[in-house]
Amino acid sequence: MSLQTVSRILNKAPNVRDETVARVQAAIDRLGYVPSLAAQRMAGAHSYFILALNDRARTIADWQSDQGTGWVDQMLLGGMLTCAKHGYRMIVELVDTHSDHIERELMAALAAVQPDGVILTPPHSGNPLIVRLLTEQGISFARIGSTSAGGGFMLVMDDERAGRIATEHLVALGHRRIGFVAGPASYELSGWRVEGWRGAMAAAELDTTDLLVPGDFSHDAGRAAGAWLLELADPATAIIASNDQMALGVLELARGRGVRVPEALSLVSFDDTPAVRFAHPPLTAITQPVAQVAARAVELIIAARKGRASTSDPINIPVSLQIRQTTAVPTRSRVSQAHAF
Repeated sequence: MSLQTVSRILNKAPNVRDETVARVQAAIDRLGYVPSLAAQRMAGAHSYFILALNDRARTIADWQSDQGTGWVDQMLLGGMLTCAKHGYRMIVELVDTHSDHIERELMAALAAVQPDGVILTPPHSGNPLIVRLLTEQGISFARIGSTSAGGGFMLVMDDERAGRIATEHLVALGHRRIGFVAGPASYELSGWRVEGWRGAMAAAELDTTDLLVPGDFSHDAGRAAGAWLLELADPATAIIASNDQMALGVLELARGRGVRVPEALSLVSFDDTPAVRFAHPPLTAITQPVAQVAARAVELIIAARKGRASTSDPINIPVSLQIRQTTAVPTRSRVSQAHAF
């Protein structure tokens, strides 16, 4: 067998017979051979690195508060495993999308890593400056949670439908006063989730006045929103929070006020990270396939590097609703308890 054939197999080249691949892989496993990434980079135009850009301020704040970064963990799980399968490595860079120095920071990261592709997570995925810079550099990139004008592969997690099915679940239980705690306006997906909630409320002919509260994905924002919604003259009997940290903030606020969940207040969360699955009680939540989306983003970038045609239309990865112990049928006694602070 020629060295060229072995090289093609190591570099995942197409049009190699399965039996030949199996023989080479068996030899690799027997010898414990590990390809040199540095040598691969010197031999061609590929760097075999994929760079993922995540929001610096929010990620660091979550680390410092020890509140967990389940979304980031799932993104790394899907991205890193898929990179490894194709002989790539993933590097994560934290960038402040609102910084005056965003262009300098991004160009420095690109120069240092020289990635074959970039994954943009919210809110970077909707930042026109970042999208323009990557397009001008000729770098393949994938955008999670954005369909705004620009380039790159677009991947979304059906956020509008998620907001709708969460609301429909509560409506089906009999709730009529359903509050919604939105995420930051800089995240496109925040608006999509609100649209889903509004649509489901309108379909059920339910009023939304005073029931939409802005948030910033933080625990404190959840507490503040919960206080607002429970102190209304006609308080919410159910609340949907646009991420897990805000949902946990609502849960803590309710517990501190003696409002029992789900007896006096039903609660639905987004993301479904371990924090809400192991909360007391475990939260009903929209399960977002973050790992699956990150894996798909890696696959699209690698396919583009190999010259394979790919769609420019948004790729929609469906979500699901996991029903647990924080949603229940409202009763007169439960509604009256919501007033008793």
